[in-house]
Amino acid sequence: MRSNGWRLRSMKGLAICLCVMQWIGGAVAATPGEIPVGALLPEAQLNGLVGSAGKLSSFRGKPLLINVWASWCGPCREEMGSIERLARRYGGKAFNVVGISTDDDQAAAAKFVKVSGVSFPNYIDRNLVLENMLGANRLPLTVLVDGEGRVIKKIAGSREWDSPEAINLITQAFRLKPQ
Repeated sequence: MRSNGWRLRSMKGLAICLCVMQWIGGAVAATPGEIPVGALLPEAQLNGLVGSAGKLSSFRGKPLLINVWASWCGPCREEMGSIERLARRYGGKAFNVVGISTDDDQAAAAKFVKVSGVSFPNYIDRNLVLENMLGANRLPLTVLVDGEGRVIKKIAGSREWDSPEAINLITQAFRLKPQ
């Protein structure tokens, strides 16, 4: 007959395994309606944050870097300057850059864009449509999209987007000639 100590250790081990499996499963779970890498982005309405509204399809024909952010997100705020420098460096010639705010408070998002001096278009995500479609269950999220509207790559977490490594990643993903 086995001791109660062995049974207790076995139950603890099982509980730990289940917790780890749940954590791993949750880490890779898709958002509702998420478009996977390799798929075409569907049409979506873009609600202007500090400007006019538009449609996602209006950016087709040229690669697109989409940055999903929120004004309350420290890593998002941290990387925004490097995205702005990247956007200015390429000036919309090789690819476009847009930002999608997931803020509930549109005024806070607009204030952040104004104070940070961001010049590329930014939109507010009403009703989580873009957040879910792009798979932004972690912020910031940067999505690289080819000229046909196909998702090439999703990069979660903050980056220094004007660093040599990031520029190399972008030029390879978009098949650009190095500048």
